[in-house]
Amino acid sequence: MPAGHGFTDFLFEQLTPLGHITARRMFGKTGVFCDGVMLGMIAENTLYLRVDDHSRAFFQEASTSAPLNYKKAGTTIDLAFWRIPDRLIDEPEELVAWARVALAAAKRVSARRPRRAK
Repeated sequence: MPAGHGFTDFLFEQLTPLGHITARRMFGKTGVFCDGVMLGMIAENTLYLRVDDHSRAFFQEASTSAPLNYKKAGTTIDLAFWRIPDRLIDEPEELVAWARVALAAAKRVSARRPRRAK
């Protein structure tokens, strides 16, 4: 389920220190982008941030929750987006710090992908 407008607006306000924040509906969820790089996804008014091998230790607290996933052909596919701890909603500076780490991970992932011709 995509994010509600109130939750998305709240997150945009919180994440503004990172840069230009936008959202786009994707796969029945909402992608969260900073300056064109997808750093997170929102599903059912819950923020999931991008994690990679370099940031996994930083996000250790989030590893206790299931990652964002979807079902395909009867199999659950886990994505590299981990649910933020609920406490971060009330701690804007720490939320931004987590989002910065997720943005760095997203940039590393993006840099490894081959570019498509437009």
